[in-house]
Order: sequence, then C-alpha cells, then structure tokens
Amino acid sequence: MSNVMGIASAFVLSSLFVAPMAMAEESQAFAARNAARAEAFQEAQVALAAQHKNAEQAQKVTAEHSQADSQKDS
Repeated sequence: MSNVMGIASAFVLSSLFVAPMAMAEESQAFAARNAARAEAFQEAQVALAAQHKNAEQAQKVTAEHSQADSQKDS
C-alpha cells in the first residue's frame, strides 16, 4: 500500500513541477519574449556576417597593397 502512495505522490509532485512549464508555452508573454529573443539572435547573426565580410575585404585590400608595394620595390 505504501508503494502505491509513493508512486501517486511522485506523480502529483512531478505534475506540479511540469505544469508551470506547460502553461508558460501557452502564455502571450512567453511567446512575445521568445519572438524577441529570436529576432535579437537573427540581428546578431546578420551583424556578425557583415563584420566578417568587412574584415575579409579589409584583409584583401591589405594584401593587394602589400603586393603592389613589393612589386614597386622590385
């Protein structure tokens, strides 16, 4: 009998812990926060890609100038 009570109490406690998480996914605040987080992540990815592209172009320009300077010295 105590085994059944232990299992039942474990089920009830787990339900109490899981219920707020299940309700959070349905709330408007959670959805809005999740959308804002996704948008910020997307903006950060775009900024990082642009920064990488600018660094790549600067590196290419530097390499071209170095090449031109070495050809002038020859």
